[in-house]
Amino acid sequence: MTEATVDAGALELDEYRRELTAYCYRMLGSAFDAEDAVQETMLRAWRSLDRFEGRSALRSWLYRIATNVCLDAIGGRERRARPMDLGPAGEPVVENLRELPEVTWITPLPTPDEEVEQRDTLRLAFVAALQHLPPKQRAALILCEVLRWQAAEAAELLETSVASINSALQRARATLATADVGAPAQLDPAQLDPEARALLDRYVGAFERYDIEALTDLLHEDAVQSMPPYDLWLRGREDIFTWWFGPGIGCSGSKLVPATSANGMPAWGQYKPSPEGGYEPWALQVVEVSGGRISELTFFLDTKTLFPLFGLPERVA
Repeated sequence: MTEATVDAGALELDEYRRELTAYCYRMLGSAFDAEDAVQETMLRAWRSLDRFEGRSALRSWLYRIATNVCLDAIGGRERRARPMDLGPAGEPVVENLRELPEVTWITPLPTPDEEVEQRDTLRLAFVAALQHLPPKQRAALILCEVLRWQAAEAAELLETSVASINSALQRARATLATADVGAPAQLDPAQLDPEARALLDRYVGAFERYDIEALTDLLHEDAVQSMPPYDLWLRGREDIFTWWFGPGIGCSGSKLVPATSANGMPAWGQYKPSPEGGYEPWALQVVEVSGGRISELTFFLDTKTLFPLFGLPERVA
């Protein structure tokens, strides 16, 4: 291939990077694993580009490579999860904190505005539910139910029969039906109506003031909170506030900085007051809303890796 041909081929491949990242993320449950999988997909595709003769569409060819990369990556490893998948809610006491390694957890994915129409299939609960499926069932369901491929297309990609794909889809749907995916969230950060924007603005103000009366009006009584990499999660506004005004009191006086949306949901970088002055990173907050109130709060505490991914500063003054 000439240098011009190589450059043109690389540019054509790169057009599919974003959608492949979302696909690999659903398969693997980690933004970082998805990025690595897409890099490997692009490398394999680029090395084979001179042998690609157009027998299938370039998009289908890339998805075939990406699927194989993901299946190799999944191997025999444990599935990623959310704290809610690992056991019942705990009491809001510091003794219940138990840190588990990063590979345990579903991690958030930055989602550009153009992906918000797919937010229900990028929600943390949905991505976690996908991890319960055997790898090829997972691929079949994402291809056919999320990306709307025909069963025949998925069968060709996975090198199986249409009957096998339909059977895999039936089993996958049955598994997902038993998962606690929850109701679809009713907010996305790209298309906030005035009422929704006001709700989020009130939450930011109330959290920064640590105003329990205002926060009580904003959270559902049965709201849920989790804090990866800790496996402790809380159910109920009362337990959440017991934590915030007990072991979590160090969050009082925090600043919230808007971040790129996470999994199609509103997200903020939370910065706690620093003994050295200013504010230091503490958590990426991802908020889900239903019925006009906040139903779920996830505090991702791995700020060293997540803040750069979401374009958040190291510190704020």
